[in-house]
Amino acid sequence: MLKVLAGQIGVGAVLAAVFWSTYGQIAGYSALLGSLVCVIPNAFLALRLAVPRRDPGAQALMRAAYIGELGKLALTVLLFSMVFILVRPLAAAPLFAGFIAAQLVTFAGLALQDGQEQAGQTSNEDGE
Repeated sequence: MLKVLAGQIGVGAVLAAVFWSTYGQIAGYSALLGSLVCVIPNAFLALRLAVPRRDPGAQALMRAAYIGELGKLALTVLLFSMVFILVRPLAAAPLFAGFIAAQLVTFAGLALQDGQEQAGQTSNEDGE
């Protein structure tokens, strides 16, 4: 989880720097805000899943995941609303580019994790 969050922050910072140097200050901070709109709710979900629960069972984990996902969705809507209401001027394309780029890091992290698990299973089968 921490690697994915760190990757999202890193991609957001790099993308913001690229937009800032290419299109100017407004595009740069818009891209950074877009990535933060993705990272902050993902951090909330990660905390919901990582915090120890009184009941260590699967049902409690599923409940935490559902609450975490609902909270993540609510935070995303809230943060986008705040950005659109409070930030002037704002460049919409870099904002959404930052959000999408940070979101793609999540999918890349899941794909890499799945690939590592499959590679581990294959090496275990070869060793038998």
